[in-house]
Amino acid sequence: MPLERPDPDALLRQVQEQESRETRAKLKVFFGAAPGVGKTFAMLSEAQERRKEGVGVVVGVVETHGRSETAALLEGLEVLPRRELAYAGQFLPEFDLDAALQRRPELILMDELAHSNVMGSRHAKRWQDVMELLDAGIDVYTTLNVQHLESLKDVVAQITGVIVRENVPDTVLERADEVELVDLPPDDLLLRLKEGKVYLPDQARHAQDHFFRKGNLLALRELALRHTAESVDAQMRRYMASEGIRKTWAAGDRLLVCVGPGELSERLIRGTRRMAGALGAPWLALYVESRQHLRFTDEDRTRLEANLRLAEKLGGETAVIEGAGALVEDILTFARDRNITKIVVGKPSRPRWMELVMGSTVDDLIRDSGTIDVYVISGEPGREPATPLIRRTITSPLRNYLLSALTVVLASVLASLIFRRTELADIVMVYLLGILIVATRFGRGPSLLASVLSVAALDFLFVPPYYTFAVTDFRHVGTFAVMLLMGVVIGNLTERIRAQARLARGREQRTHALYRLGQELARSSGSAALVASALQNVATQFQSQGVMLRPDEHGRLQAPAHPLAFPLNDQELGVAQWVFDHAEPAGLGTLTLPGARATYLPLKGAAGALGVLGLLPEGAPRWAEPDQRQLLEAFATQTALALERALLAEQGAQDKRRADEERLRNALLSSVSHDLRTPLGVITGAVSTALETPDLPEPARRELLQSAQEEAQRLHRLVSNLLDITRLEAGSLDLQTEWMPVEEVVGAALNRRELALEAHRVRVALPEDLPLVAMDGVLMEQLLLNLLDNALKYSPPESPVDIKAWAAGKSLTLSIADQGPGIPAGEEERIFEKLARGQAASNRPGAGLGLAICKGIVTAHQGRIQAVNHPQGGAQFLVTLPLGTPPAMPEEAP
Repeated sequence: MPLERPDPDALLRQVQEQESRETRAKLKVFFGAAPGVGKTFAMLSEAQERRKEGVGVVVGVVETHGRSETAALLEGLEVLPRRELAYAGQFLPEFDLDAALQRRPELILMDELAHSNVMGSRHAKRWQDVMELLDAGIDVYTTLNVQHLESLKDVVAQITGVIVRENVPDTVLERADEVELVDLPPDDLLLRLKEGKVYLPDQARHAQDHFFRKGNLLALRELALRHTAESVDAQMRRYMASEGIRKTWAAGDRLLVCVGPGELSERLIRGTRRMAGALGAPWLALYVESRQHLRFTDEDRTRLEANLRLAEKLGGETAVIEGAGALVEDILTFARDRNITKIVVGKPSRPRWMELVMGSTVDDLIRDSGTIDVYVISGEPGREPATPLIRRTITSPLRNYLLSALTVVLASVLASLIFRRTELADIVMVYLLGILIVATRFGRGPSLLASVLSVAALDFLFVPPYYTFAVTDFRHVGTFAVMLLMGVVIGNLTERIRAQARLARGREQRTHALYRLGQELARSSGSAALVASALQNVATQFQSQGVMLRPDEHGRLQAPAHPLAFPLNDQELGVAQWVFDHAEPAGLGTLTLPGARATYLPLKGAAGALGVLGLLPEGAPRWAEPDQRQLLEAFATQTALALERALLAEQGAQDKRRADEERLRNALLSSVSHDLRTPLGVITGAVSTALETPDLPEPARRELLQSAQEEAQRLHRLVSNLLDITRLEAGSLDLQTEWMPVEEVVGAALNRRELALEAHRVRVALPEDLPLVAMDGVLMEQLLLNLLDNALKYSPPESPVDIKAWAAGKSLTLSIADQGPGIPAGEEERIFEKLARGQAASNRPGAGLGLAICKGIVTAHQGRIQAVNHPQGGAQFLVTLPLGTPPAMPEEAP
């Protein structure tokens, strides 16, 4: 039997998950069914054992509740001091997260994981503090009761009659590396309660009469055992996967729960989470944005957002789609696209007669689901009231109803004009035309009014007996009914079309906003322009001020100086830093640091967070609704991708520049090392020969010393060029300008010893009326020396080199021309680059720095240098310097 080939992607995920579990900080949860079972005692007992093993244990929070045996276990353990926070006129002690992060112990104890922090703390819940400690690499021991699990909130409320306010997402328990069940039979727990080992006597009697009833404790104990079993089962499955043991149960289930703004959605979400946990399957919550979304109140929108956030908190994925047609069709299309195997919906709460008239979504979903299983969960009676019919219908202003009545009057006038010359059916068509106009222009409510008024007007004016509502011919009753039904149908159809048009406009606006952002980000060159484009689009789309913060080399966010950014104080900057460090949203409208003025979103790239996007709303945040929240997240994602692309481009340019510099440096060292060794070798040889040969004839000694002098001058010129090119590249070339005649600079260059042997070949033709030029005499002398040396080097022996100058307009041009081989075509600009040499330079000494230095000197003087081929042959270098107005010369005394 052939072996099945393992999936490489699955193997990679398995290896990555195993490496992550081995390297990340460890979380151990001491799990119990109720207070008093001994979770804190068990946690402290194990902490003492770890301390004896040499592990650094610190107590972050431990609540002894006056139990002496528990307090005794604190002996020898370092207790972290708590911080005092003002609340309701008193100071309350709270866990000091910053002190714990600064202390960085190996293991920290955090009792009561579900505790709600006092307002002013960094996080609203203690479990968020624990997650940040784990992210910082600190192992955590904590305690948790089963009734605090978010997915069991409604189950516990049904069992005990108590709604638990402090909840922990199930994902926190799933994150635990080890869950230890601390169990105690209900009878023993009730005995401890009576003995005062759980609560004080008064509190114990009240608890025993309510929460601590034996039936409640039995049910909570079963829940705790079941969840512990699920945790053990998950560990077993991870072990089987790591050991290559094939699974023996079906896999591949994927759950979908349909949610809305109703309170029943909370129950659906928690029930789906429990079902997904039992099946070990992923799940997601779906909201279909239909035309009903347009009539939601602010309360409805707030509940819908809370329901979606609840699904995310419980570990589910959320999705918001726009309804394209029938609701059932949209749900099933999405489910089939995402390979959903089970759909969870709520039991319908509308009266049966409304379902018979308007249809049942649940029945249609079950009928059309095919191979997808549909689970219907019931809600508590009275929790999901049906939407009143009046609220669903009367949505138009009073003006539209008045115009509707006026339209019926005009239709009646028109019908009366043609009444004697036509049939009753034509009169009916006139009224239907009026109903259609009203439905198209004014909405469904006015169209229903127009239908009723049209039937009444038809009966009153055009059906015998006239001017009464009595009907003698019952055949007209059917006409009235059909007319009224057609009016209702036309009104509903036109209202549906209007609602779909409004939804389409909303989708178009969101799509256009993303398209506009993408276009502007694509056109932005560099990260600075990209930041400006992103902030401008955010401010326009969400009616808010934006800010984008980037980290420095130490990972600390810097307050930007952009004109579109809102100012940040230390507190807001601290919130943004937390978002960057943890790559999670925080601030206004979130569960983390909700007291901030703005909302902060991480800009996530492939390698982690690139920065933080902050939004300060002008009034109520526009991103509170699900569609706008998704649009904001899409803005942040698209901005992060563009920013990452820009940073990679900048990094690539820097890498290329460094590579070019490194290549240039290597070439320079290679060239200069040869040019340095050659004169040094000649100098060393000449001096050694002169010193070691006492009887050397004087002419030969002089010739050797002269050769050493020439090579020393050549070496000096090479070192000077290296120093000059270094100064030019470093930008430290300071000009010491003064007004000087060109003749003086030319004469100084010709008198330099480097040109002493061949100065006779230089022909100078300078007019006597040349103006003064503001220049640095030393640098210009070096420029002329390099140009003359280059011309003499490439000219045939004894051929002249011509120096000319002339003034034209506002500039003076200095020309140095030789009679050498000239400049190859296309090399006129390249020869001024560093280390660039002509084709005829292979057999001539030099490092290729002279002309690069000349260009740097001329550029520093705001001038221009160019190389051309002389019409009579050879190369010609033209140096153009700007002319100014020299200062007035002082008059000589008589």
